[in-house]
Amino acid sequence: MHEYIDFPGRSAVKVKWREMPRFTYPWHFHSEYELLYVIEGFGTSYVADSIKPFQAGELVLLGSNLPHFWKSDENHYKEGSKNKVKYIVIQFPNDFFNVQIAGYPEFKMIGDLLERSSQGIRFSSVFAASISKKILKLTRANGLERILQLLQLLQILAQTKDYIVLAGEFYHQKSLEMGNDRLTKVLFYISTNYQQKIELDQVADMAHLHPSAFCRFFKEKTGKSLLEYVTDMRIGHACKLIIENKQSISQICFESGFNNLSNFNRAFKRQTGFTPSGYFEEFLKR
Repeated sequence: MHEYIDFPGRSAVKVKWREMPRFTYPWHFHSEYELLYVIEGFGTSYVADSIKPFQAGELVLLGSNLPHFWKSDENHYKEGSKNKVKYIVIQFPNDFFNVQIAGYPEFKMIGDLLERSSQGIRFSSVFAASISKKILKLTRANGLERILQLLQLLQILAQTKDYIVLAGEFYHQKSLEMGNDRLTKVLFYISTNYQQKIELDQVADMAHLHPSAFCRFFKEKTGKSLLEYVTDMRIGHACKLIIENKQSISQICFESGFNNLSNFNRAFKRQTGFTPSGYFEEFLKR
């Protein structure tokens, strides 16, 4: 779903502070850059083909037209739950200082940062905590002061190496151009149904393409085959369940969309370098 973001008074920067029982916005994308800082709450983040658990301290920079949504943990949905999410969202247009960023060396690091954000950037919780006061300060600023503080914040983000890139290496923002509705429909369908059997004919029909043409189209846009893409999402979900340690490996296998334990073990080892049980042991060590 494409979200249209309104900037009151044609301001260059929009800042939102939210407190609610859970994240509610569905899978979507927008042309604006977005910096999200989670103060309270936990669950699962979905960014393009990346699925990762999140908790308080999450700081993510999302590039233009990068699909995403944050899903609160099931505990947020229980009746009488006192769990809630508090977060700050900072949004700015995709042409923000584009002339200066492209033409002046002083903006080069920020330009590189924004280019990397086309795949989504997650900063470490330790680094996020170290700059949290600057983020909070920006929410109280207005006018030119808000723009200056944002530039300073982007420069700090650009200088750190304490981050990971979220989307796969072949995923680029060109994959989701504004008019490319067929791909957004397919990615949304996969992201919400990867735990079930996904048929090539069905998703090809959704994109109004012949199956062979769809395979070429999908590979060109994502850098992966449909099977590889779905498998990656299933393994990402399995990693989350293994870390939670609430189910057996066999249960996680079927919960993640695999119908065969040996296939699951092979795919998991190929993707992560560990067996499922070895992955949990490595998580405990870290």
